[in-house]
Amino acid sequence: MPATAATAPATARGLPRATARLQLHPGFTFADAAGVVDYYAALGVSHLYLSPVCEARPGSTHGYDVTDFTRVREELGGEPGLKALAARARSAGLGLLVDIVPNHMAADCTHNGWWRDVLAHGRASPHAGCFDIDWTPCDPALHGKVLLPILGQSYWDTVVAGELQWVPASGEQPAHVRYFDHVLPLAPDSPDAEASADPGWYDTTQPAGRTRLHALLERQHYRLAWWRTAAAALNWRRFFEISDLVGLCEEDPQVFDAVHALVFRLLREGWIDGVRVDHVDGLADPAGYCRRLRAELERHAAARPPLLPLQRPWLVVEKILGSGERLPTDWQVDGTTGYDFMDEVAAVLHDEAGDAALTALWAMTSGDGRPYAAHLRAARCLVLQRHLVTECEAVTARLHASAQHEPGTRDLTPAALRQALMALMAAVPVYRSYYDAQPSARDAAAAHADDAMVDQALQSARSGLAPDEAVALAFIAGCLRTQAAPDSDTGVLRRRLQQLMPALAAKAGEDTAFYRYGRLLSRNEVGSDPAQLAMPPAQFHARMASRRLAGPHAMLATATHDHKRGEDARMRLAVLSELPGTYADAVAAWERDCAPLLATLPRAPDAADRLMLYQALVGAWPMDLTDPMDPMDPMDPIDPMDPKVHSGDAAPVPEALLARISAWQVKAIREAKRHGNWTCPDAEYEAACEAFLRGIAAAWPRGVLAQIGRFAQRIATAGAVNSLAQVLVQLTAPGIPDRYQGTEGWDLSLVDPDNRCAPDFGRLQARLACGAGWAHWLAHWRDGRLKQQLVRHVLAARGADPALFADGQYSMLAAQGTLAQQVLAFARSTASRQAVTVVTRLSAARVDPAVPRIPPACWGDTTLNLGAPQPGRWIDALTGHRLDAPAGRLRLRDVLGGLPVALLLREP
Repeated sequence: MPATAATAPATARGLPRATARLQLHPGFTFADAAGVVDYYAALGVSHLYLSPVCEARPGSTHGYDVTDFTRVREELGGEPGLKALAARARSAGLGLLVDIVPNHMAADCTHNGWWRDVLAHGRASPHAGCFDIDWTPCDPALHGKVLLPILGQSYWDTVVAGELQWVPASGEQPAHVRYFDHVLPLAPDSPDAEASADPGWYDTTQPAGRTRLHALLERQHYRLAWWRTAAAALNWRRFFEISDLVGLCEEDPQVFDAVHALVFRLLREGWIDGVRVDHVDGLADPAGYCRRLRAELERHAAARPPLLPLQRPWLVVEKILGSGERLPTDWQVDGTTGYDFMDEVAAVLHDEAGDAALTALWAMTSGDGRPYAAHLRAARCLVLQRHLVTECEAVTARLHASAQHEPGTRDLTPAALRQALMALMAAVPVYRSYYDAQPSARDAAAAHADDAMVDQALQSARSGLAPDEAVALAFIAGCLRTQAAPDSDTGVLRRRLQQLMPALAAKAGEDTAFYRYGRLLSRNEVGSDPAQLAMPPAQFHARMASRRLAGPHAMLATATHDHKRGEDARMRLAVLSELPGTYADAVAAWERDCAPLLATLPRAPDAADRLMLYQALVGAWPMDLTDPMDPMDPMDPIDPMDPKVHSGDAAPVPEALLARISAWQVKAIREAKRHGNWTCPDAEYEAACEAFLRGIAAAWPRGVLAQIGRFAQRIATAGAVNSLAQVLVQLTAPGIPDRYQGTEGWDLSLVDPDNRCAPDFGRLQARLACGAGWAHWLAHWRDGRLKQQLVRHVLAARGADPALFADGQYSMLAAQGTLAQQVLAFARSTASRQAVTVVTRLSAARVDPAVPRIPPACWGDTTLNLGAPQPGRWIDALTGHRLDAPAGRLRLRDVLGGLPVALLLREP
C-alpha cells in the first residue's frame, strides 16, 4: 500500500533533518545569513530556521514587533534579499524555515499602517477587526475609542509642556498631531480650517490653544494617556504586559488570510519549506488556528513548482507543556519548538541525590524555606494584582455582566467574582485550557485533560474562599466549560478567561518566580519546573519512547533566543547537584569573605540575590578565563605573600564578564519584583547590587571573584562532560534537533539580550575546518572545537542514514557494573540498521581533571547490555573505532575510553 502524507518516511515528506536557528536584525541581514550557508552545510544541518522576516519596527533586534505582514523587512534586505538567501541555501542543499508571529503586531501609529488606520477611523476602519479591541469597555469614556498609553507623563502635563504639536497638512501628508517620534492621525472630520488660517490656533503656550488642542484630541478615536495607565486601563489585548504589542484576531478568517498571505506565497513559490508559530497560546482558539494553518500550508505546498516539491510542510508551535501535559493530536502540528525536550534532557543530567542538600542550602542562605510552588502561587497573585490588572478587571466585569442575566447568580458581586477568579488563576498548573475548540473536532484525550486540569485547579482554589466567593468560583467554572458560539457573550467570556491564563503563567513563572527561587538556576529554565531537580533515567527513556510515538518530528531544543542561560552554563551548574557539600562549603567561604564588603555598603544585596549571583558567575565564567594564579583548591585563599600577586603579570579584571553579569543582575532584580520592577525600579537597591559585584572584583586577581572563578574552572570539566552528553542525546533522540546560532561552540550565555548576540562565524568556520583529530580536540577542549566536531560528526551520521534517526524505533539500554549509574544509553533501530547512543552522566566524582572524560580504567567492569547477540561489529561514528560485543555486551572502558560519548553503528 503506498504511503500517505502522514505515514510516509520523514525524508520522503521533506521534513527537516536538523535545523540551525539564526537571529536576523539590521546588523545580521539576509546577506549575512547567505555568507554562513556554506558553514552550516558543512556542519550538517538541512535547514536554516530564521527569526521573523516580516516588516518590523525600525532597528528591531528580534522582529516580533511586526508592522506589516505583507512585506519582507527592508532592513534585512527585503524580498530580493530573502530570495537570494533561499537560492544560495538551495544551491548548498539547505532549505529555509521561518518564524511567524500571528498573535500580535507593534502598536505603532507611525509605522503600522493597519493600526494607524484604526486610530484615524475607529470602528469604521477596514482594519478594526484585525485587532482584539474592546470597543465598549467598563469605562464609558473609552466607548468607541482606543486607549493609547504612550505619554511619558500625565495627559494634561504633556499638553501643558507643549509636547503634543499639531502639524498642518503638507503634500500627501494630512494634518496630524506629533508626539516626539509618534505621528498621530486625525479623524477625517477633525476641524482644521481655523488652524490653517491661524498658525497659533493650537499654541499650547496659551490657555486658549491648550483648550482647542484638547477639544481636537477629544474628538479622536483614541484617547492619549500616560504610559502608567496601561496596566489598569487598557481596552485592547496586549502581549503579556507589553503595552506596545497589540493582539490580533486570528479567529477571523479575513485577518488570518491577511496575516499569512506573504508566508503562503513564499511557500507556494518554493522559497520556504515550513514555519514555526510564535506564542500559539495567546490566540483565541489555538487548535482551530493550527488546523486551518495546516490545511492552508498543504494547499499552497501542492501548488509549488514541480522541481521544488514539498509533500508536507513542517509546522511546529511555541508551546510550553506542563508536567505530564501532552500536545493535543487534533492540532495537526508536527510538535512543539522543544522546550519540553530541553527540560527532559537537562533533568536527566542532574543528580537527584543532591535535592535535599541544595534545598537546605537555599533555605538556610536565603532565609526562605518555602517550596517553589509557594513562590509561584505568590507570584501569580502579585502579577494579577499589580501587572495584569486591566486583563483581570476586564474578565471580572464580563463575569459580573453575565451573572446579572440569571436570577440564580445575580447576587454575585464583582468583589466575590474577582477573588474567585484570582484564586482559580493562581491555581492553574499549566499554561492554559483549550475549551474554545469545537467539540466535534476535539481530541478526546485533550478534552479529558482540560477537565482534569480545571478540576485540580478548582479544588486548590476553593481553599480559603468565603462562601460567596466559592459560589462565584463554581460560576466561573461553568462559564469556562459551557459550549457557546465564539461570538456570543459566553463564548467571548470563555476566550478571555483562557487568554488570561498564558499571560499570567509566563509573567508569574519564568518572569518572576524563576528570579525569586534560586535553589539551582540550571533548573530555572523556560519549559522547566524548578521544583523538579532531576529526572531518573528510566523516566527519561519512557518520555523518549512516548515522544517517538506521539511527536517523532517535533523540534528538539537545548538553546533558544528566549533561554534564561546557555545550554553549557546549565550543564556546568548541573554539576552542583552532584557536589552539594562542596558547593555549600564554597558558598560559606564566599559569604564569610564578603562580610567586610557588605559592612561598608549603606544597603546590601540580600542573601537570596547574592546566592543567585554566585551561580550566575559560576555558570557564565568563560572557558578561557583560567586561574590567573597557580592552580589550587577553589576554596583556598590566595597567599598574599605569593610574588605573582604583586607582579605586573596579573591578569586584567574580566570587564566583559562583569558587564554581562551586571546587565543580568539588573534584569534579575526587576523580574523578581521584590526590590522594584521594570516600571518602578529601586535604583538604590540596584546600585547596591552593582557596588557588591564591583566590590568582589576589586581585589582581582585575589578576592571572592577569583575564588568563584577557580570554583567554576574546577567543575568546568564535569560540566563539559554534561554538555557533550546533552548534545549527543539531542542529535539522536526522536525528533528534529535545532542548533541555536553559535551553540556548536560553548554556550555560556545569559538571558536575552546576551543570548541573542551574533556569533563569531569567522572563528567557527576556521575551527570547523580543523583536522587535528579527536586527541587534539580533547586536549584543547576549552576552545570549543571538541563540541563543534561532535555536532558535525553526528549530523553527518544523520545525513548518511536519515530514516534511522527520523523514524527508527527507540529502546533504552541498561548498563551493569561499578559505574552503571554513570551511563545513559539508548538504541534507534529499523529492520536493518541500528545506532546506539552512549553518554556519560554524573561524572563529577570521577572525571579526569584535565580533560572531560572519566579515565578508561575507572570504568572497571562496567558493561552495556545490547540485548541478544547480533552478527557484525560496531563502529563508533565519531572516532571510527571498531568494537566487538561478545554475548551482546560492550565494555564501557572500550566505548568511552577516548571520548565521554559515543555513537555506535552496527556494521553488517
